[in-house]
Order: sequence, then C-alpha cells, then structure tokens
Amino acid sequence: MKHEIIHLKEKYPFLGENGCDPTVEMYLPYNMTEMHRQDKKRPCMIVCPGGGYSMCSQRESEPIALHFLPQGFNVFVITYSVAPHRFPTQLREVAALIELIYENADNWNCNTEKLAIIGFSAGGHLAAHYTTAYNCKEVRQVFPESKPVNASLLCYPVITADPAYSHKGSFVNLSGREEPTPEDINYFSCDRLVNESTPPAFLWHTAEDNCVPVMNSILYASALGRYKIPFELHIYPYGWHGLSTADYLTNNGTNEKTDHAAAWLTVAEKWLRLMGFKAEI
Repeated sequence: MKHEIIHLKEKYPFLGENGCDPTVEMYLPYNMTEMHRQDKKRPCMIVCPGGGYSMCSQRESEPIALHFLPQGFNVFVITYSVAPHRFPTQLREVAALIELIYENADNWNCNTEKLAIIGFSAGGHLAAHYTTAYNCKEVRQVFPESKPVNASLLCYPVITADPAYSHKGSFVNLSGREEPTPEDINYFSCDRLVNESTPPAFLWHTAEDNCVPVMNSILYASALGRYKIPFELHIYPYGWHGLSTADYLTNNGTNEKTDHAAAWLTVAEKWLRLMGFKAEI
C-alpha cells in the first residue's frame, strides 16, 4: 500500500491563502503481480470527516479509509479547512482534490468514472453540497471545468439550513453568521439543490440523533425521490450522533442497540457494488 500526505496548496497555491493548509491522506493499494494486472484501475473514495465545520474528526477519517481499502478502493481522506475559514473554501478544496485525482489517474490507477464521496455529519453536508453544487460559480471561478462525482454516501449528514431541523453550529461556522439569511437557507440546504444530475446516494441516520435530526436524511432522500434518482436510506432506531463505524474501534463504548447500526458498513458495500463500484479483475 502506498500511503502519503498531500498538501493541496503545494499544487494549488491559492488554496493556501488566509492561512489555509488543506491536506489529503492518500491510501493506494498496490496491484500485486500474483493477482492483478499492473494497470488495473480502481474505484476511488473521498472521505470527508465531520466536526461541525470547526474540526475534522479522527474517528471518521482513518478508520473509514481502512475499511474501504480492502474493498478495492483508492481512498483519499481530506482534512478540509474549518472556521474561521468560510464558504466556499471547503467546496473549492474538494474540487481541488478531485482535479488532482483526474491529473494523476494513470499513475494512481484511478477509475475516474467510479468516484464516490462519503461524508459524516458536517462532512456529509460538504459531500452533499459538492455533489449538488460542484459547478456553482464559486467553484468554477477557480476550477472552470470542475468535475462531478458518481455516488455519495451520507452518514448522519447535516443537510438543511432551515432552523426547524438544522445543526445551527455548522452553519454559523460555514457562513460566519449567527442566524441564517433566506439566501443562506436556499444556498446551503442541499435538499433544495438536488437536480437531475445529482448522483445516487446512500444515507444512514439514527432516529434518536439529538444533534443532527434524522429529518436531514429524510429531506435529502425525498428530494432525490422527486427527481427519480436512486437512493438507499437506512434509519436505525438507536444510537447517538457521530457513531462512525459504530463499533469499539471508534467509540469508547457500544451496546447491543448501537451495535445494530454497525450494519451500515456491510449494506453500504453491497450498495456500492450494485452501483457498479467494483475493482477491475
């Protein structure tokens, strides 16, 4: 396995403005001569950890990468900029990573037609925001040919900026405003940005999440349904916010109720295969 930390500002210096230093932790499986063609192309997974746009959670970073790596994915964990850095900084950093993957597709054995993004909590908002607004003017100003992704996996995601169901802290950190304006609600609510080119999505949440209400996932799934975009939604009855893998690897303690939510990893793998995310043989 090739493991490397990449500073995006070294390739795209404008990303280093205002003290930003977004990094990507890259995990690339080697194509073993006993098993694989040396030019075998692999699907890619971009991981966006959560943290309310105030930090990037370690529990939603490497443990996720190490799960998808043996499934045949090239994995890229992005530590994006957080408060006091505001929108559109984070969207541009994801766009930069995708640009880098395209530029190095041959060297890294990346199948750019099978590019998925997974996000947790506020990282789920970043993932959903990118999939629905990758070609917005704020991104196109720096990446005129910004690239889409082919699937998203949204784990207890922050979706709506509507105060009725929003995670207020995420949007305060993202916008710098204590209260959202009507424009903020429209521009940051990913369910309102879904369109006919939005890719399929896998979502999961817990019904008793008292930090990011489960309605966030339901709103996004409903928006996908209106456009007849394939989605899979799992709502587990128990579990606190931020379960990550929902096992002892990422939680100080679990119980039989939260263990039930750990099934999301298995069903997500099956969903990805159903969507065509398979490594070449």
